[in-house]
Amino acid sequence: MLNNYIRVLMVQLPIIIGDKLAGAIALADIIREESKEAIIKLKLMGIKPMMLTGDNSQVAKWVAEETGIEEYFSGVLPQDKSNKIKEVQSRGLTVAMTGDGVNDAPALARADIGIAIDTGTDVAVEATDIILVRNNPLDVVSIIHLSRATYRKMLQNLGWATGYNAIALPLAAGVLFSFGIILSPAIGAVLMSLSTIIVAINARFLKIVR
Repeated sequence: MLNNYIRVLMVQLPIIIGDKLAGAIALADIIREESKEAIIKLKLMGIKPMMLTGDNSQVAKWVAEETGIEEYFSGVLPQDKSNKIKEVQSRGLTVAMTGDGVNDAPALARADIGIAIDTGTDVAVEATDIILVRNNPLDVVSIIHLSRATYRKMLQNLGWATGYNAIALPLAAGVLFSFGIILSPAIGAVLMSLSTIIVAINARFLKIVR
């Protein structure tokens, strides 16, 4: 659920000379290129981006079309943002939301994973699980990559530790003693140390994950 990473603000300032309208100055935010790139990458990862915004439906539709977001909620009042998160969760989906404002705090707390921008308000930061130190939507993609890589490492290390103990413990207990195979305490200590080293080295490989 992308909230404050994609924001469009349009302001028109009239220019009046004397009592006549001479022209107008229009100011508008633009969609960040990082936001478009982040949405593309999220889709490739099998994640469905959604937009939750207080902007009107015309602006929200334009932003959604420009960024490739297929589902959005426009004109959402601050007090209704949390209900929208609950509505999405009721579909059986796990929701991660980014936000930085006071109005986002209840929705961030309601989401399964709340992601706050460090430059946001203290209330929003306190209501979240993850705090980004940069205002860059690509960091959300990095978080997901890192979490998936960490989970894979956990499974690998758990598998190694389970396999090691499943073999080493019976040997140490003398299951194959009748065949002349037994694991001495000294060898068992060496293998246990080696197992710990292997798990630690495997975990260190997270540093080279890109």
